[in-house]
Amino acid sequence: MNKDMSNDMVITFPGGLRVNADFGGFEFKTDQPAQGGGDGSAPSPFSMFLASLGTCAGFYALAFCRQRDIPTEGIRLVQKLTPRATGGIEKIAIEIEVPPSFPEKYRGAIAHAAGACAVKKAIEHPPAFEVKTVVTP
Repeated sequence: MNKDMSNDMVITFPGGLRVNADFGGFEFKTDQPAQGGGDGSAPSPFSMFLASLGTCAGFYALAFCRQRDIPTEGIRLVQKLTPRATGGIEKIAIEIEVPPSFPEKYRGAIAHAAGACAVKKAIEHPPAFEVKTVVTP
């Protein structure tokens, strides 16, 4: 986490089923899809969670390429979900598609770099959660 950021995230309810988060100088907007009673005006919180996994892995892949002066044109990550029969997610697979010009000696290494994503590590070693009510003046 960026040491310049406060660790506090403020969650607000701007109307309807929208729920926003203010964190690190950014506002993250969420909504529920229309079929879930929302307006569909923003991604759902769960979609944001999934996007954080993919974009984090993407950042690590980008950093890997930049450190080696490998062009990123034609590189993309595709995140695939395997649902669990009882609900939830059984598996999240991320495929890194590279063009034929991508150096063969780095094909495994870029996948290893993307796998070092901090969001993935947070899920693999989950933090303790505490949810409580606090009365404010």
